[in-house]
Amino acid sequence: MRARSYSPLTLCFTGFTWLTLGSILGLAILIGLVRGTPLPSWVRALHVHATLIGGVAQILLGGLRLLVAPPESKANLGSDSHPFTFWALNGGVIGMLVGFWLRHDLVVGIAGLAVIAGFLSVIHGIWTRARLVWSSSFGPSWYYALLFFGLVGGSICGALLAFGIFPEYRGYVRLAHIHLVVLGFVTLVLIDMMHQILPTVWSTTLAHPRLVRFTTIFLAIGVVALIGGFLNSSVPVEMIAGAVLFISIGLLIGNLFGTWLSSAHTGSAASDHLLVSTCFLVFTVLLGILIGANNLSSPPVLPYGTLHLVAYTHMAFVGFIMNATMGACSHLLPIALAARRVAGHKKRTLYCDQLTAIMNRGRSIQVATLSLGTMGIGILATLTWNVPLSSIYIHTTMWTCFILLLTSFLLFAIKLTTMVAKQPEPHASHHESSPAASPS
Repeated sequence: MRARSYSPLTLCFTGFTWLTLGSILGLAILIGLVRGTPLPSWVRALHVHATLIGGVAQILLGGLRLLVAPPESKANLGSDSHPFTFWALNGGVIGMLVGFWLRHDLVVGIAGLAVIAGFLSVIHGIWTRARLVWSSSFGPSWYYALLFFGLVGGSICGALLAFGIFPEYRGYVRLAHIHLVVLGFVTLVLIDMMHQILPTVWSTTLAHPRLVRFTTIFLAIGVVALIGGFLNSSVPVEMIAGAVLFISIGLLIGNLFGTWLSSAHTGSAASDHLLVSTCFLVFTVLLGILIGANNLSSPPVLPYGTLHLVAYTHMAFVGFIMNATMGACSHLLPIALAARRVAGHKKRTLYCDQLTAIMNRGRSIQVATLSLGTMGIGILATLTWNVPLSSIYIHTTMWTCFILLLTSFLLFAIKLTTMVAKQPEPHASHHESSPAASPS
C-alpha cells in the first residue's frame, strides 16, 4: 500500500477547513458582541489562532510551495510530501486551541513550539527551491527572508507570552506577536502572490517591472517602521509609516491595474478576488492613517470602541486577506490538482481548464457577497455613533453581514468540493495505482 502523501495541496485544503471553522467562530463572536452577550475571551483566542495559524498561514505556506516548485514537474510529485510539517502544524494548532479552552498557558506554549517546528520545516523547503526562481520573482532573497522572519519571529513572541517570559514587557511582546505575523508575513506574502499570479492569469507581463523592484524596498521599510511605531506606542511614527505604505502600495497596485487594463483578459475568480483585495488593502491603510489622526487629539474627535476596532481589523482580515487567499486558491489549486492527476501536457491542460471553470462559477456572487459583507461590518460600527446597539438598524445590518459572508464561504466551499470530486476522463488520468487520484 502506498503511503499517504502530505503535499502542499494537503496543506491548502486543511488550511481552508481551519479557515472555515475559525470564520464561523468569528461570526458567532460578532453576534454576541452586538447583542450585548459577548462570548468568553478564550473563544476569541480560538477564532484568531484557528483562522490565522491553522487557516491563512497554512494555506499561504502551501501556496508558496506550489509557486516555487511548479507542480507540472513529474519528478516533483513523488518527493513533495511533508508529513512532519503537516502533523506539527495541525497537531500544534489543535494543542493550542485545547490550551486556550482549558486556560492552560503551558499547553499553549508547548503546542506553539510544535507549530514553529512545522513552520521551520516548510520554510526550509521553500527557501531551498525559491533560490532557483528569485530572478523572476516579485521579491529578491531579502524580501523572503523578511517575511519568514515575520512568521517565525511573531510565533516565537507568542511562545514567550504563553510561557510567561518577560512578563514586564508583555504588552510589547503581544504587539510584536500580532503585527509580525499579520504585517510581516501575511501581508508581504499576499502582495508577492498577487504579482506572481495576476500576470500569469492575464497572460501578460507587468506594465512596469522596474517599478516593482523599487517600491518593494519602500514597502518593506513601511512595514518595519509601522511595527516599530506600534511597539513604541508612537502615533506620529505609525502615521508616517502608514503614509510610506500608502504610497508604495498605491504604486504597486497602480502597476497591477495598468497591466490589467492593457491585457485582453475577460476576468476570472482569481483575478476578481485579487483585484478587489487590492482595493481593500489601500482602503485599510488609509483608514489606519485616519484612525491615527483621530487618536492624536484627547479626547478623540470620534469615539473609538471595540466594535470599531473589529470593523477596522476585518477590513484587512476579510476584505484583503480573505479575498486574496480565495483568489490565490482559485488559481493555484486547479493547476496543482491537474498536475497530480493527469500525465500528458495537452490532457492536463484540458482538465485544468475544466477545474478552473468550476472555480469561476458564480464568481460575481462570491466576490460581491464577501466584499459587501465586509463593508457591512464597517457600516455596523459607524451606526453605533448615532443609534444604540439595541436598534433595529444595528441588528438588521448585523444579520445582513452574517448572511452575506456565510453565502460567500459556502459558495467557495461547494466549488472546492466539486472541483476535488471532478475526476479526469479515464483515458486522461494516470494509471489506477497512482497516488495522484487523491487531492492531497
